[in-house]
Amino acid sequence: MSTDMATRKSLTEIFNRALTSFQTSKDAFRVVATLPRHDDTPTPRRPASGSRVETLIVLDSSFNPPTLAHLRMARSAVRDLEDKRAARVLLLLAVKNADKKPKPVEFGTRLGLMDAFARDLQKEVEGEGEVEVDLGLATVPFFHDKARVIAESGWYGAGDGGLEQVYLAGFDTLIRIFDTKYYNTTTPEPRDEDEAVVPIRRALDPFFEQARLRVTMRVDDQWGGVEEQVWYLEGLKGEKLEEVGGRRQWCERVEMVQGGGAVVSSTKVREAAGRGDEEVLRELLSEGVRGWILEEGLYKQE
Repeated sequence: MSTDMATRKSLTEIFNRALTSFQTSKDAFRVVATLPRHDDTPTPRRPASGSRVETLIVLDSSFNPPTLAHLRMARSAVRDLEDKRAARVLLLLAVKNADKKPKPVEFGTRLGLMDAFARDLQKEVEGEGEVEVDLGLATVPFFHDKARVIAESGWYGAGDGGLEQVYLAGFDTLIRIFDTKYYNTTTPEPRDEDEAVVPIRRALDPFFEQARLRVTMRVDDQWGGVEEQVWYLEGLKGEKLEEVGGRRQWCERVEMVQGGGAVVSSTKVREAAGRGDEEVLRELLSEGVRGWILEEGLYKQE
């Protein structure tokens, strides 16, 4: 067994133990590792005493596996930061039914891929000021719930409103965020005597108070071009969002940015990995993630 393979095996075992510990706890959110590491063992590291995290860039890590498109999203967000010293990146994996074996790759290995992705990201922004990257687990699937449990955890501070969470998303995710079918449709609970709070407002009002969205436009046949996607957001600023119970001012917390590269499908990556097509994977994956997939034979069962 090569040194790299032994290291990956050891990492996977450590991450599996971290996952089990999280599963058996009552926590809704937990950081399991922070990069760069001070030694060979992945451990979580709170912000240094006396320092303050003002911006938390959150990249949902449900993608399987992380691709170059995800790396470009994260790299762009980090490079656009005004003060990298007051910022941190969180790669967040939502785990539900973690006692059932996930397909096609187990969660421990998924965390290993996230670790490799974090290393690749730090190489990409090297020389621009070091940004720490956390690997985190959550039990909740939606952005508004993730923002809440992160704030409630106190990991990044006392929760005094000084932390702004920035969620990286594709255009397809933006559409889902404002789709009422993803919110509880039971009878609204009254906020006061004069107003009943519709479900989408109950979820997204607190979300946009502490977070904003950075949306990478996804230009393809399904979602259209840049102009169409910009017009979609403009329509929400008009009356479309209020027609479904939302608030047009939420759109002030949405930033649209150019993708800067081809759309990369995780499905396409898994298909190429299944064939062992190194040439295609070189175009779709960062170096560290590609090494994990090829040398560990991941996604071969597909």
